[in-house]
Amino acid sequence: MWRMLRPEDRHDRCARDTLNALKETGMVRVERRLKSGHQLWVLTETGHKEAKGLLPRNVRISALCKQKYDTKGRPIPGQGYDEHAAAVTLTAAVLTGARFGTPLSWQTEIAHKLPYGYTQYADLTMRAPDAGVPVMLLEVDRVNEPVDDLTAKLRRYTDWFELLAPRADPAKERAARGAAVYDFRLWSRIYPATGHEGYVPVAFVFTGKTAAQRESRMQRLEQAARRYFAGESYPGRGTGITAVDYHQAVPVVVTELERITADQAGAAGEVWRRLGREEWQTLGEALDNADGDRLYLVQWRQAKRRQAGREAAQRQVCARCGAKFTDERWEYLLGRGRSWGDRTDELCGPCRDKHFARLEAERAAWRQAEEDAAREAAEAEERARKGRGLFRRRT
Repeated sequence: MWRMLRPEDRHDRCARDTLNALKETGMVRVERRLKSGHQLWVLTETGHKEAKGLLPRNVRISALCKQKYDTKGRPIPGQGYDEHAAAVTLTAAVLTGARFGTPLSWQTEIAHKLPYGYTQYADLTMRAPDAGVPVMLLEVDRVNEPVDDLTAKLRRYTDWFELLAPRADPAKERAARGAAVYDFRLWSRIYPATGHEGYVPVAFVFTGKTAAQRESRMQRLEQAARRYFAGESYPGRGTGITAVDYHQAVPVVVTELERITADQAGAAGEVWRRLGREEWQTLGEALDNADGDRLYLVQWRQAKRRQAGREAAQRQVCARCGAKFTDERWEYLLGRGRSWGDRTDELCGPCRDKHFARLEAERAAWRQAEEDAAREAAEAEERARKGRGLFRRRT
């Protein structure tokens, strides 16, 4: 509690003094002592009513944990809250202490109903837009859940993210590309835009057991759940494009409560790892898709320039004047295809025009020569005919 409400304090003295004062007024009581040695405090019925009146109406307060007594009237140590609930509370506390939202930025057990009858509940839902994380779902694991169960949670979250919004057109949703598809999905009507490609990010916070066991758990989850967070390759990998399309993927980050509390910067430090990456980063860096759309745009432009360079290098030169073909001439030949036996395909545009002009001049000269020869032959024939007529009259 003191990490959440007074993160600047180095110890919990102020929080303990406040709780003891509230205990004297009947607002809170000690539910039980945890294995860690910490006391678990809960609201009494009086405190529960008081909190309801103080909190905003849109903030959901947890159910009242009533005190139970044995047959002799002695209080029974509570069993309603356990180590998992304490770990969830501590997770919210350390993140709030790192300025990820405020104590009112958190909600627990938010339901995500699926059409096949299952409801996926998130341990925590964080909204911290001022810290660059508009929304994030958190799952806390004390290294006691099977990895298959953790993977199933990601599968169900993915199923929920893919649900159509009411009255959304399925045909338009199938035709949409990139972030445009979110407009047709139910989740975009409930959660704010994340600011990155992909669905709402999911964080797994591990705690308990040994560091080696926590590391093994993260690696096994990474292997088992790759289909849900890895994204897809953009087209053009053969042309040097290595960027990843994350628009239909769940950004998944992992951390450890022990790592957070040991880091001087707490949850604001480099204590987060994005599944699919090796390095530990800040939460903002981990959620950023440096190898996503931005990289694709850069690589696509580079690929276009390389293609243009290759085409320029392969571009034919004129067999007559030696000049390279212009873009217009080269694109015309590429689009039409080479003609078998057409020598003009070897000429640039100006030389081709000169070639056809010369051919036309030669044809015109040939036609003129034929006409002249025919006319001279006709004139000679006429003179010969007249000569023959004059000779006959003299005889």
